Amino acid sequence: MNQLTPRQQEILQFLKDFSNEQGFWPSIREIQSHFRFRSTNAVAGHLRALEEKKAIKRIAGQARAYHIINELDDDSLPPGTTDVIDIPVYGNIAAGYPDGVESGDAIGRIQISSEIIGRRRSSRNFALKVRGDSMINAGIFDGDTVIFESREPNHNEIVAALIDGSTTLKRFIHEPGCPPYLKAENPDFPEIYPLNELIVQGVAQAVVRQL
Repeated sequence: MNQLTPRQQEILQFLKDFSNEQGFWPSIREIQSHFRFRSTNAVAGHLRALEEKKAIKRIAGQARAYHIINELDDDSLPPGTTDVIDIPVYGNIAAGYPDGVESGDAIGRIQISSEIIGRRRSSRNFALKVRGDSMINAGIFDGDTVIFESREPNHNEIVAALIDGSTTLKRFIHEPGCPPYLKAENPDFPEIYPLNELIVQGVAQAVVRQL
């Protein structure tokens, strides 16, 4: 690793501390706010400098996704290195009664440690913000962000589902010989049975909570 300036050392340490404590990479605006930079361009410039000096390394094929390079091995990802994945956030999902389907365009990005989702660098990962409290007994609260993987669900997994044209966050129940349905993790909410269709859009992998 090439010699870092005092400011670059401060930024690198902030990236390490934030990633270790939160489990995901800080956003550009979080870095800007912490160091009181006047613009996000200043953050981008420092990240480029850290990359050029081999302090961090961009993950190929993923925008604004890096891992922090161990000084003893610039090309590998040894134990203790923070590997960060960039995941699109597609809006809100109702953790209550099913809600209308929102736009399919990403409204933002979240950077999260690959260890949180089992080191799966999958382009099939996406995130949704939770609105409602039907899943509180599963530890998912209003305002949380849930990371999903697009795949076929297994019985009893928590899913983002499209049921009769509306989306919701629930537990997927599919026991042998019975049609699938959705179950809340809050006794105030009923089980939901599809009238026409039940399509699982993603299976929950992790919950991110801003304290």
